[in-house]
Amino acid sequence: MGSFFRLKEHGTNVRTEIMAGLTTFMTMAYILAVNPGILSGTGLSLYSVFLATALAGGIFTIAMGLFANFPVALAPGMGLNAYFAATVLASKATNSPITPEMGLTAVFISGIIFVILTVTQIRQMLIVAVPDSLKHAITVGIGLFITIIGLKNSGIMSVGVESLNDIPKGAFTDVLGFETVFHMGSLENANVYLTLIGVLLIAILMVLRVPGAILFGIIGVTIIAIITGNVDVAATLKGQSWSPDFSQLNFWDFDFKGVWHTGIVSIIATFTFVELFDTFGTLVGTANRAGFMKDPAKGKKLVGKAMFVDAVGVSGGAILGTSTVTAFVESSAGIAQGGRTGLTAVTTGVAFLAALFLWPLISLIPGSATAAALIIVGVLMVQSVKEIDFQDMVYAIPSFLTIVMMPFTYNIANGVSFGIVSYVVLAVIANLSGKKKYNVHWLMWVLAILIIARYAFIGSQG
Repeated sequence: MGSFFRLKEHGTNVRTEIMAGLTTFMTMAYILAVNPGILSGTGLSLYSVFLATALAGGIFTIAMGLFANFPVALAPGMGLNAYFAATVLASKATNSPITPEMGLTAVFISGIIFVILTVTQIRQMLIVAVPDSLKHAITVGIGLFITIIGLKNSGIMSVGVESLNDIPKGAFTDVLGFETVFHMGSLENANVYLTLIGVLLIAILMVLRVPGAILFGIIGVTIIAIITGNVDVAATLKGQSWSPDFSQLNFWDFDFKGVWHTGIVSIIATFTFVELFDTFGTLVGTANRAGFMKDPAKGKKLVGKAMFVDAVGVSGGAILGTSTVTAFVESSAGIAQGGRTGLTAVTTGVAFLAALFLWPLISLIPGSATAAALIIVGVLMVQSVKEIDFQDMVYAIPSFLTIVMMPFTYNIANGVSFGIVSYVVLAVIANLSGKKKYNVHWLMWVLAILIIARYAFIGSQG
């Protein structure tokens, strides 16, 4: 192992790498419970998504370690799994609903596109084209989007109606006279107080800098739910097997004919676009944290290899039956513990595969525990707001539109679309005024035209 992973060259040893790998696993193991909880709402079974999550996390994280020798772990990502679920659920109200199989097909195709973009170096060009403030705004918007899902699933927030047009005149009116779409749920609901306990517990553990705070918070809420009788252990564990049943895996469960459904192209584009910037930020950030970018040439080569594994993981995860697989920023926890090589990633991957035998325990986790995790993950993602230049209106307004349109329209694609188009328009106007010059990359023009065409000819659905 020392020779294969070049441990001495990186100033580390086997023990340090294994401990770093376990630390990374502890900080991101919550995805094993949260991902099934999110995707099961689309019609996929909890168990099949759990199997896919554990397998994808194990296989592609080990691949990252062996192929790229990079201490970063992969698993189905937060944000895109929420987008996957929201897209499928929202489409059920239309005459041509998007099925989970069509959603998985869209993820698979986006992965193929991602591989092509990576191999041809276009991926790096796109990253340069989009302003930094807009990239960070996408992360913030997704964070708020995830938080709303957590609040809604827990019952803390209740949705009165789908749109203002559906509100009877005079109903749901607050003291200012405006109709209210979102309002507080019932605090008498057990899920609500369990979620609030979970948020508080995770927050305290994070303040105390406990590694794996989210995972321990989920475990803590589960124990409280069992003690208070909100989880029936005997009934839940009845008939459960500790051995994984791979026959229930949604392997290659695609619908290529349905992929031409109206709106599916924009969905594929959104998966590709959001993953593009999410992965770039994670890989470059962790590479910087590990000190790999001190030598730009070596750092670029290393990140390039990692990007390829990540791209393959997107389609691979869809084949297994889960939403977009991506690099996890929680990998920085393992790097902080001294992880510097692929052995850290391999250790994390092995831990994910071992988790395949823990389904009976994971099945005990209540929805309130995963809702608390979603809310806290939202907090972590919103931290990127400090990187946005709100002093310059050419960046501030598109960033703001990106952020607010995602949670308020319940659609990540809308946020990205409004941000890109508004930036191109405002930057061009500012350039014509001659007061300040802004770079409008030709790819931004292409994206803006495609977005406008999409809304003009396809509409806002999908």
